[in-house]
Amino acid sequence: MIRTGADYKDSIRDGREVYVNGEKVADVTLHPQFKPLVDIRARIYDMAHDPATRDAMTVTDSGGVNAIANALPYSQADWWAKRRAADLVMDTFGGVVTRVGDETVGEMWSLFDGAEVLSEIDPQFAANIGRHINRVLTEDPFHISANTDPKGDRRRPMQDQDPDMRLHVVRETDAGIIVCGAKFETAAAYANQAYTKPTIANWGDDDLSPYAVGFICDLGARGLKFICRTGFAGRASAEDYPLSNRFDEIESLVVFDNVLIPWENVLFYRHTRAASYVYATLHRYSAFAFTQRSLKLADMLIGAALFNLRQTGLDHLQAVQEKLATLAIYREGINAHLTGAIALAERSPAGLMMPNQSLLYAGRVLASSQLPQMMQLARELCGGQIGLTPDAASFAHPDTGPWLEKYYRLNDEWLAEDRRKLMAFARDLLNSDYAGHRLSFQLFAQSPPYAHLAAVYQNFDWDGPLAFVKHAAGLSDRVMGKETLTQHNSDTSKWFATQTAR
Repeated sequence: MIRTGADYKDSIRDGREVYVNGEKVADVTLHPQFKPLVDIRARIYDMAHDPATRDAMTVTDSGGVNAIANALPYSQADWWAKRRAADLVMDTFGGVVTRVGDETVGEMWSLFDGAEVLSEIDPQFAANIGRHINRVLTEDPFHISANTDPKGDRRRPMQDQDPDMRLHVVRETDAGIIVCGAKFETAAAYANQAYTKPTIANWGDDDLSPYAVGFICDLGARGLKFICRTGFAGRASAEDYPLSNRFDEIESLVVFDNVLIPWENVLFYRHTRAASYVYATLHRYSAFAFTQRSLKLADMLIGAALFNLRQTGLDHLQAVQEKLATLAIYREGINAHLTGAIALAERSPAGLMMPNQSLLYAGRVLASSQLPQMMQLARELCGGQIGLTPDAASFAHPDTGPWLEKYYRLNDEWLAEDRRKLMAFARDLLNSDYAGHRLSFQLFAQSPPYAHLAAVYQNFDWDGPLAFVKHAAGLSDRVMGKETLTQHNSDTSKWFATQTAR
């Protein structure tokens, strides 16, 4: 059943080894650089019990009341409910939180679709994924995802360098497999479990690779060490950096030092086809939640820019309106792809309702590839004062406060304090270390840009344009033979064409 925030905090006080800023963390729920996100995740759990929000955050079925984010999607209505719940979370906290569970649990559903592949290796592995999906739904853990290895020297094959550069199995036991290596993971230091799997690799002909392993890792397991990057919270006051101090989702280098993974937690092992399948379908569902966050970030860019313009009366200028329109087009482009992905949703191999894959992946590329330009456009619209405004302490100081009150007050609507808050918000959104990290996050959070484009290529209906040009140009049937460019399953292509015609 759904947990409370207190349940969640108790669950991560498990003696895990967490290090940050050269110190060992005694309690991750209280450390100032982890506490803001721990508190947000705890509040999300409590929202499932709060009478004001529980209807949007939960779903009731034969198994009881469960979190809507964890529920398997069987209809378009399920996706609208998930979208509303994610928006409610971000609206409640006034910012974007990405790795809180709903953006990663979908990767498990992709494996559910691949039960046939897993069964080829060992029927037990397919049963394991079904059991873990049920566990996520009924026990409500904070579930994350682990992909990226340190990798080492990429010019050299894996067997010619330190084997720990990629997570791998070192031996098998009656209880399970023993793994060594490391993974970079967002939120690992304060989550419950991680779906851990290999990065994209050239497996060659090694069909029994010890690197081709995927499993559910209990993040409280013995042998794990979390070496975290320094956080942004606490570097400066929350008044001056409101986003940095509330929404920094800290990454860890998670070291696996002979960690036991029980057999019931192993999802695939020594099977390169399974590893390849994972990356072909990994973001089939989770890309939706990821792209939805980009939509909310676009709203923040527009709101910060428009408030800055309206306070000084520049929003009526044509050149300014054109730039605002460009931001709006970016925002609505993301919105259209998300909406279309639900409206033209497709049945998955396991009978789930998955967002239309071509539209979803195209929307993810739009959201990520255009973000740097949109941030720069928002900077231009906000103007130089976001980088020049003094800190909150100067506004409060008796010697400097009156001068800042004089120069920052515009009228009875825009007092100095409101202008200061807006400048601080825009600076943290666009110019701070946190802002730069958020931009970089888009490059590794789900996969690099080339992988995003590959997903579009693999899921676009190439047969539609080919068939139209064949007809328009009067080409013979031979041109649609074996050399056709399509990468789609024919049933999926036919279904898409039918829905588009409707």
